[in-house]
Amino acid sequence: MNIRLGYDTYSLRSWKWNAAQHLDFASQQGLDAIQFSATEDYGDVSPQALQKVKQRADELGIRIDSGIGCVCELSKSWRAKNGAPADVLNRGLDIAHSAGAKVMRCFMGSQLDRFGDRSLQQLMDALVRNFKAVRSKAVDLDVKIAIENHKDMQAWQVKQVIEAAGKDFVGSNLDLGNPTYVMEDPMTTLETLGPYALTTHVRDTAVFEDPRGAAVQWTALGDGSIDLKAIVKRYREICPNASFQLEIITGRPPEFLPYTDPSFWKTFEGMRASDFARFVALAKAGHPFAGHMVIEDVEGHEPAQPFRDALVYQQRYDLERSFKYAKEVLGIGKAA
Repeated sequence: MNIRLGYDTYSLRSWKWNAAQHLDFASQQGLDAIQFSATEDYGDVSPQALQKVKQRADELGIRIDSGIGCVCELSKSWRAKNGAPADVLNRGLDIAHSAGAKVMRCFMGSQLDRFGDRSLQQLMDALVRNFKAVRSKAVDLDVKIAIENHKDMQAWQVKQVIEAAGKDFVGSNLDLGNPTYVMEDPMTTLETLGPYALTTHVRDTAVFEDPRGAAVQWTALGDGSIDLKAIVKRYREICPNASFQLEIITGRPPEFLPYTDPSFWKTFEGMRASDFARFVALAKAGHPFAGHMVIEDVEGHEPAQPFRDALVYQQRYDLERSFKYAKEVLGIGKAA
């Protein structure tokens, strides 16, 4: 069974390409899917320009999944200047429809919301209300909303949102790189959200033990600790219709999860002991990333131009070698 292989345009964020450039690159790489991470990544979002994007994608045989950002007004990621959440969702649905996409990705917030002044449940309730407010539009346009597990919610919480909003028009943007940042084995995430998956974000992660608990760091495919062959085997079984969109994000330092500190657990109420045990086993079996990587996110430090150039190069280099790994090792895509 062939699964469409593509990439989220955020993987090449520093290249500043428009839709035509992304589509040409995807075609050159032998891909048959792409996810435009944000409406800005299309470039011109006029109906006429988006119709040309749709036509070009059809010519190349590339499926488009569309995307917008935060759609919860209680999140620290929310940008009030964009209007009400329903306005953001409605604009995104219109753009997705004009570009020929059947799926529009969005997210609730970020890991900052886990330690905010509001409970995650409050944010989840607001998110459900926002989705319900645009249900008729999504159904009329035949565009489904895909909510990403964005280092805010664990998989069981995303499932709650989908079912509360209505799984007839809301599903999962199944991100397999974010789960470890909330102490979740990606296989747990896949098994929980796979049946709801409309599109995906796939990357590898180095997961390893630390005296305070565990540490995680995103990597290109094949450089981390995740059993991607097992992931793909299960993926084929429970979500064969979702595009396998690589969102490769490298250049970031490890992040520590101090789960030996009782205060760290205040935002993980409701986590099953069996899920935590599965994550701990993943960390015990894992290892730090020991390859070469230019780090971009160093607080208080602006990299010199040669480092900035290296970071831009690294984005494409790590993405391209991840395509190769997906095709040759995992059997995903046209060449499979």
